[in-house]
Amino acid sequence: MPTTVTTKGQVTIPKRIRDHLGIAPGTQVDFKLSAHGEIILVKTDETPRPDRFAALYGIAGPGMTTEEVMAMTRGDD
Repeated sequence: MPTTVTTKGQVTIPKRIRDHLGIAPGTQVDFKLSAHGEIILVKTDETPRPDRFAALYGIAGPGMTTEEVMAMTRGDD
């Protein structure tokens, strides 16, 4: 099942292989070099890092209205 390398050095892992290894978007994989010169694709057991902004989502409050921002920038009292 040949595949083509893009100009960015990327390849598509065939669906049959992704399904077999349980690879989904965000899954970490590693490449190993065998003694015979073959490349082995391995699904790692590492869990993906949590989104560093997820904890901050929604804590800023509603903020100022457009009219309040315009008044502030104009120096209105």
